[in-house]
Amino acid sequence: MSEGRTPIWRHVLPWVISAAALGYVFGFAIEWESIPRATEGANLELFVFVTVVDKIAFFLAWAFIQTKAVRDFVEPISVRALLSVKGAAELLRTGSNLLSDGAFLFGVSQLVKDRVATVLAVIIIPFSAHFFVLLCQATLALPFLEGGLARNMDVALATGIGWTTVVACVGLGRLRYWERFLRRIGLSSWLEKAKLRKLVPIIGWFAVFAAFDVVIQGIASRAFGIPIPWVELVARIPLLYVAISLPSFGNFGVREIAWSSLFAEHGSREALIAFALWTNTIFAVMHALVGSLFVARALQLWRELREARKAGTVMPSPILHDAIDR
Repeated sequence: MSEGRTPIWRHVLPWVISAAALGYVFGFAIEWESIPRATEGANLELFVFVTVVDKIAFFLAWAFIQTKAVRDFVEPISVRALLSVKGAAELLRTGSNLLSDGAFLFGVSQLVKDRVATVLAVIIIPFSAHFFVLLCQATLALPFLEGGLARNMDVALATGIGWTTVVACVGLGRLRYWERFLRRIGLSSWLEKAKLRKLVPIIGWFAVFAAFDVVIQGIASRAFGIPIPWVELVARIPLLYVAISLPSFGNFGVREIAWSSLFAEHGSREALIAFALWTNTIFAVMHALVGSLFVARALQLWRELREARKAGTVMPSPILHDAIDR
């Protein structure tokens, strides 16, 4: 196997996990025939509309935040170019979140000079900020959950592990581990860039998105006939994100198990699984549509980059800057 080549098991693993999860869901937990019955009382028009809005908002929020991170911490390159790469990568999200994120990271790394900084800007900073916001969200909701700690050990355990991780990272910072790490990988300039004042806006935008996510999931679940209490959504949506971070094919199987387990007290297993299955299906269609809108521009951008490099010239200025940047 050549260096840098993705191991075969990383391609196969998402399919294996989804197949096993779907096998459990429809071979043991429920029967396929229960899905139509579970949707009989749903307001499908409202559910589909809200779910589509959810996916569009998710794409725009992450595109904005990741673009801001690249422009603030790496290079002030074209917003349009970054959006094109992000949109084209959504086509791969139909099959795998990890594959889509990897494609976006690769695409952005072709547009900038410092590829190590790109990894930190595209992956580490946004995902760390999102993790922190979700951790605060679950922590604030925990005292208000019915039944206290005894009936909500999943949330308590998750928040405990999360805050332990935060404390450990802060402790390493106090010991100047992160400073030495950045110097070792050639990013000593980030010691000035990665100040809290630059991270606060990113955390703030994720906080706004988290609140929107709770509202939209609450409306969608109610449209499906599953009135999940708002505090339960606030507390357990972060756990849902942890579950769907597992490598899987379009989150099929994983989302169904997670949703039916996390909110088992607020609806039948059939209804909860049907809700998650329909959500995954709509998301898959949206990923394909969004990706199709941007893939032509992304391929054109890639051809322009290759031609510029073959000619031994710098990247064309329209790639680096355009009117929308001003």
